[in-house]
Amino acid sequence: MAKGLQEKPHSTKDLRNAVSLYYRAYQMTGDDYPLLKARTQVGMASALQLIPDKNSGLLLQAKISYEEVLPILQQLAAKEEVAEAKMNLGLVLQSLAPFNLARITDSIQAYQEALQVFTWEHYPQQYAILQNNIANAYLSKPMTREQQYAQQGLAIQTFEAALQHINSIDHPREYAMLQSNLGNAWQYVPTNNLRDNLLRAIAAYDRALKVRNYQDTSLEYANTIANKANALFNLPDDLAKPDMGNPQNLKKARYYYQQAWKIFNTYKQVKQAEIVAQAIREVEHKVISSEPSFTS
Repeated sequence: MAKGLQEKPHSTKDLRNAVSLYYRAYQMTGDDYPLLKARTQVGMASALQLIPDKNSGLLLQAKISYEEVLPILQQLAAKEEVAEAKMNLGLVLQSLAPFNLARITDSIQAYQEALQVFTWEHYPQQYAILQNNIANAYLSKPMTREQQYAQQGLAIQTFEAALQHINSIDHPREYAMLQSNLGNAWQYVPTNNLRDNLLRAIAAYDRALKVRNYQDTSLEYANTIANKANALFNLPDDLAKPDMGNPQNLKKARYYYQQAWKIFNTYKQVKQAEIVAQAIREVEHKVISSEPSFTS
């Protein structure tokens, strides 16, 4: 019952009910069944980390549970089960890092240990998710400006290495996720070659958009076109003549922003809709500013 509520929750209440059911199972399981008891803790931890929480309390509970059961799993469970627990622990540690309650380096280590089992040959979906998580962990590490370039370079290398094994035919969702996040990494890497990086970012977004579309993956599609619009906002129309501005790319950006705004509103994604609405105001102001004025 708990697993069913967790896999298809209709509300936060379903997740909390799943935690309660896992806890009841934990209490009912005797010490003679250590693996079964450990599995109830893993279930409870995985449900806890899905519950939205502005504070860190639920994540800390999940962290403690994973760390308690991992020695038991390593002794009694299959290697895949251990790797999945490490993968989830990595996510919890990454989420706790902004609260200064965990280190990103420990998160990356947990992901890398999981990758020893979830290889691209045998578990391509888990492999893609882990590589994506590692790259995002590199990008979220606290760093100086000098370190930022190196960390973003590592993130880009991680995305590109994963994409050597993940293609759009066999694993379209994971492929699009990696391409979209690669585009984000290229767009925001600190460099003197901004235009080249924006072109690389747009190319990655376009590859993601070969998979993502309005009908099947609406929110993912909206996120990708909004990020593509961000890149177009800063890209000259004629790379050989950057001083001529970018009125055409601004119009394209406005079109993508408007599409994304409609989708976010439809799906009641209030925060994303507000961010895109502000971007629309900025692009419209820039369009007006770039238009020639005539005096009589």
